[in-house]
Amino acid sequence: MCLGIPAQIVRIDDAERMLATAEVGGVRRQVNIMCIVDEQHAPEACVGDWVLLHVGFALSRIDAAEAAETLRMLGELGEVQAELDAMGQSR
Repeated sequence: MCLGIPAQIVRIDDAERMLATAEVGGVRRQVNIMCIVDEQHAPEACVGDWVLLHVGFALSRIDAAEAAETLRMLGELGEVQAELDAMGQSR
């Protein structure tokens, strides 16, 4: 199963090598934007884009509403996992 994490492209680090910096939850990472760049969407146009990240690659562009909803659901999953962990420790 592949899990894509929503992140926002905040700067282009190296347009020729298709490298940018993406941020999610205050954490910034360098990512490859090769999959979201094409003739109509140059690397420089990616700043501000919301993307789905997986293993260091921006796989696709998504809109801000989809990013927010996905982050909300991931947060809920984390809360559920924390609750299950706490239940397991109380045995």
